[in-house]
Amino acid sequence: MGLERKKEFRSLSGIPIKRLYTPKDIEHLDYEKHLGEPGQYPFTRGAYPTMYRGRLWTIRMFSGFGSAEETNQRWKDLIKHGETGLSTAFDFPTIEGYDSDSPLAVGEVGRAGVAVSCLPDMEVLFDGIPLDKVTTSFTINAPAICILSMYFAVAEKQGVPLSMVGGTTQNDMLKEFIAQKSYRFPPEPSLYINVDIVKFCTENAPLWHPISISGYHIREAGATAIQELAWTIADGITYVEKCIELGLNVDDFAPRLSFFFCCHIDFFEEIAKFRAARRMWAKIMKERFGAKKPRSWVLRFHTQTAGQSLTYQYPELNIARTAIEALAAVLGGTNSLHTNSFDEAICLPTDKAAEIATLTQRVIAHETGVTNTVDPLGGSYFVEKLTDEVEALAWEEIGRIEKQGGVLKCIEKGYYLRELAKTANEYRKRIESGDLEVVGVNCFPPPDLKYDFKPLKVPRDLEQKRREFLKRLRETRDNQKVREVLNKLRKAAENREHLFPIVMDAVKAHATVGEIMQTFEEVFGRYKEQPVF
Repeated sequence: MGLERKKEFRSLSGIPIKRLYTPKDIEHLDYEKHLGEPGQYPFTRGAYPTMYRGRLWTIRMFSGFGSAEETNQRWKDLIKHGETGLSTAFDFPTIEGYDSDSPLAVGEVGRAGVAVSCLPDMEVLFDGIPLDKVTTSFTINAPAICILSMYFAVAEKQGVPLSMVGGTTQNDMLKEFIAQKSYRFPPEPSLYINVDIVKFCTENAPLWHPISISGYHIREAGATAIQELAWTIADGITYVEKCIELGLNVDDFAPRLSFFFCCHIDFFEEIAKFRAARRMWAKIMKERFGAKKPRSWVLRFHTQTAGQSLTYQYPELNIARTAIEALAAVLGGTNSLHTNSFDEAICLPTDKAAEIATLTQRVIAHETGVTNTVDPLGGSYFVEKLTDEVEALAWEEIGRIEKQGGVLKCIEKGYYLRELAKTANEYRKRIESGDLEVVGVNCFPPPDLKYDFKPLKVPRDLEQKRREFLKRLRETRDNQKVREVLNKLRKAAENREHLFPIVMDAVKAHATVGEIMQTFEEVFGRYKEQPVF
């Protein structure tokens, strides 16, 4: 039989891995039913017939720091190095819906992303960047309606019709309650705002993806690949149900829904996860929701390599980790990709690290040959069997969620919090015990190295400059007009009317993110998570 290194081999999610896979492992598969041609139902082999032979994935690097001016310059540098789409990282105050001069923003302004409080900030952020030539992704959730309104206002100022503006707002509050915890309002009004954005974009901005249903944050919080897949798909089901309740036709909005997944270091499990995700979503949209258009059945997704896998010990090894994860995302058929910078376990990405991360994707795209054929791993006994197993386990988890009453009930009961605590703790224990090997951390310790890069630091005077800027803004704008539009917004929120056009008017009057969010909070209240331990 031959000796083996370990008694048993398992994926990161705990799926047993056999020594050898043969035709017997996939003899139950029907090609047309379970795989299909790329671009055809159930899309296991890819979202489009030609995939990367026709068009490469979008290189979309997550970036943003300090002021709008600094981020604008970083974006222009990334575009020079081949980036084909922008992805915005906001600072914590902006993510939470506070202005840079809020007492709650002290010490955080511009630290982990760009500070954006008002329309003039957004105008500077996109200065010299034509919005009909680039697509932009906004990683923003609770204040998404504010940020997207500002972006659309900038497009109008540039003379670009909304029908030509492409990009994505994350706008996924369910995963905030599950994992990231950057919420302001209770779940019900949060979902109301989410689908209000979907309604506006469906009717006015057909190239915009109004929601990016996100598993990435769930995975980074400690979930397994199975939980990430199942919980994200369950969130997607909930959003579709809410949009239909609002009166939207599924075939009008479904083609513009998108997803956001993590790609961790377990190479084949991640590839299987992506293939299973497409197959599951196609079944859900066609069979459960009765969507008629093939475009409504397709799961399109952005991928980011796993921040959780990066180590501060021997950070240069993170270049290899990121490259391996990026390759798995490509072999899994991602539509766009962010590759993490090697220094992100220590600081915000430095210019050199961001450049290496971007060009890593270019090496995969132009040197490896993996883009020459569609779904090169399709038909692999191992990959097809693993795809099947990942899908089956994900359906089981979705069943557990629905048995408890659905996503909102699971949030209310603390189900996700308990599960994440358990799996995150198990993962950390495996590393600490040496059961899960991490090179440079618990095995093959690095030599005593001196790093030759300087961590990126945000200027200390940024916070004061932001306070002075917002003070001038409030002194020079038409405050009577701001009060009137915020009162109108308050009444619309109370009556559950369409919000987006009023928020557009508010940002054009130079109402700030903090002021708009405070208006909502006065109507909806603030959410407080209940302890479950």
